[in-house]
Amino acid sequence: MMRLLLFAFALLLAGSVADAASANYTFTVESMRVSQLCNSTDIIAVNGQLPGPTIEVNEGDAVAVNVINASPYNLTIHWHGILQLLTPWADGPSMVTQCPIQPNSSYTYRFNVTGQEGTLWWHAHSSFLRATVYGALIIRPKNGSSYPFPAPDREVPVVLGEWWNRNVVDVESDAVSSGQLPSQSDAFTINGLTGELYQCANETFTVDVQPNTTVLLRVINAGLNTHLFFRVAGHAFTVVAVDACYTANYTTDTLVLAPGHTVDALMVANASAGSYYVAVQAYDSLSPNTMAASDETTATGIVRYNSTSTNSTATPVMPTMPGSSDSATANAFYFGLRGPASPGAAAVPSKVDVNMTIELGLGQLPCDSIQTSCAGNAVAAAMNGMSFRLPTQMSLLEAQFNGTPGVYTADFPDAPPPSGTPMTVGTKVRRLKYNSTVEIVLQNPTAFPSENHPIHLHGFNFFVLAQGLGNFTPGNVSGYNLVDPVSRNTLAVPTGGWAVIRFVANNPGMWFFHCHLDAHVPIGLGMVFAVDNGTTPGSFLPPPPADLPKC
Repeated sequence: MMRLLLFAFALLLAGSVADAASANYTFTVESMRVSQLCNSTDIIAVNGQLPGPTIEVNEGDAVAVNVINASPYNLTIHWHGILQLLTPWADGPSMVTQCPIQPNSSYTYRFNVTGQEGTLWWHAHSSFLRATVYGALIIRPKNGSSYPFPAPDREVPVVLGEWWNRNVVDVESDAVSSGQLPSQSDAFTINGLTGELYQCANETFTVDVQPNTTVLLRVINAGLNTHLFFRVAGHAFTVVAVDACYTANYTTDTLVLAPGHTVDALMVANASAGSYYVAVQAYDSLSPNTMAASDETTATGIVRYNSTSTNSTATPVMPTMPGSSDSATANAFYFGLRGPASPGAAAVPSKVDVNMTIELGLGQLPCDSIQTSCAGNAVAAAMNGMSFRLPTQMSLLEAQFNGTPGVYTADFPDAPPPSGTPMTVGTKVRRLKYNSTVEIVLQNPTAFPSENHPIHLHGFNFFVLAQGLGNFTPGNVSGYNLVDPVSRNTLAVPTGGWAVIRFVANNPGMWFFHCHLDAHVPIGLGMVFAVDNGTTPGSFLPPPPADLPKC
């Protein structure tokens, strides 16, 4: 009987997909030569573009992206922030939900954008290819619906990135081999361009605006390892969404984005006619501060009023930027966001079924056999003392679906080990019952070294109930915001601080929970939630698609 019910549900789902609009894309991933910073560098890119193509859909649409891997590297694509309801095989993290797409092979990612609006993005989720394989993913309200704020006069995607003059796969390989963190980037970029303040700069991203119009900036931090400050001289912003979750209006002159974050911000063009720099600089959250000179640079774009003479040679106005280690400005932005207080806003679940405390840690482990140029100890990271390692023969989702033993263990701990316990290595997941409510205290220790870790949850949005500095006090729920907390998919856990999140595990599958500083993923700062099937049609993990890549 259950099989018949599932079949009937599948037909119903297929019918609903057929009724939705379809957005079809082809991504060809291949080598591309780019001249930047006085160098000519070969990068891996999509369709010969940096950033790659923007996916534009309406809420409720069905999306199919045929990814053709014409690069020499194994590859997957992750649709960052897409909930992937009952489409976990399309999520994309290598060896979590799929084996990678091999060179000269392809895979079609199919998913719906249901119940989501705003700015998301897509990126490679295999090695450091994310440095150049990325692009915007914009979800507008369905036809006939409108934004919950005054409609802007125009919309501008602004994708921030990091640039290396070397092959980024080699940058990562050198780091892994030596057991150290990778070299820092050589520049920052705005929509693939460094701007005028770097050597040999030949192009600058420019936005022409009409006076007294409103521009919706869809800002994405696609960088690998750096938090970024974002300002436009002479202008302020009204934040209306983060991570494709609407917010209460938040006014500021500074946007702060950790890697993985998106911010939708309205900017009114109400300054005097002229040209104004868009400026992007690093926020160095590491304590003690160790920023390299290469990260004390500024990427620039230009906001230019159409009434400004095209023959003007005046230098654009430059904004005054925060200091590189200005944690007060960063925390004020992160802590100040609230969810919409509208009657239709999602309610925070009150009953909690699973309570966890996850301590984020940086440390060392003995060099292993693949770290051929490592001397003694290697840099490592852990959640609750467990340094996560991906499987090599089968993805975690395939192992869950097939019931294959030996690929992972379901014993990820709910609390940190006693102080002084040595870090261990493993592939541990935390099993969750379908539809259970999970509350997690994320603790970022005050001991050195400490760094703001942007923690990303695949497959779900979560409520941010509270954030603070120092150590979280167990049982201290009086400071929780249960009325209008912001929802996100990536949370910047402050240096030497903590945050509390809550979500409902209503999507069966294997869902990666990891730091979005790419340097921290291969050294172990992650874990996986294994969400069980439910008991009703529409709550079961579907079988893999026929073209799912094989290991």
